Amino acid sequence: MEQKLDAETMCFGAIHGKRDNKKWMPDQCDPVPITEENNLGILYITLTKEKVMQITDFLSKKAIVMDIKSTKKEEVIKELVDSLINAGDIEKRHRNKLIDALMAREALGSTAIGQGIAIPHAKSDSVSKLVAAFGISKRGVDFDSLDGELAHIFFLLLAPQDSAGPHLKALARISRLLKDKYFRDTLRASIDEKAVIKIMADEDAKKI
Repeated sequence: MEQKLDAETMCFGAIHGKRDNKKWMPDQCDPVPITEENNLGILYITLTKEKVMQITDFLSKKAIVMDIKSTKKEEVIKELVDSLINAGDIEKRHRNKLIDALMAREALGSTAIGQGIAIPHAKSDSVSKLVAAFGISKRGVDFDSLDGELAHIFFLLLAPQDSAGPHLKALARISRLLKDKYFRDTLRASIDEKAVIKIMADEDAKKI
């Protein structure tokens, strides 16, 4: 029986080479409209040139954790959610609901994509805008990574329930940037929040 995947799972898989669904281009995470399918099953797609979403569009500058203390997956997620609460980006009363949503997404498959990266993410009606927290773990965390390595770089992404498009574009932007080893190494070597923000802004300025 063919496995039914939601748009988010297909997008996330397409970025990282899980090409089970051929309607997703390997380097184009964003969903593209299918205009026609011929008898050979070849999909014709329509690509539109859009403004590249920038990390600084949704990264909370007050939710950057330079030294994650947690050593377990759920505790890391809690720590990053708390950073968004402390930054004023989400309400404290929604804390448990958002953590549950993030952990439910993890139950579908780890969001640790290898090379020391994890991108826990979820959609929820408890948030009103797309927002992300960023964190670095110096010791590394076992996040059930695809390559078995510890995760050191974390982007936690939350989006409103009805914002599938922006959510997917943000995932795509984060994933594309983190493919660059130099970018990853520079982030891990950052000394403070200002350095992280500058690195992100510099990458956004390249408009790649």
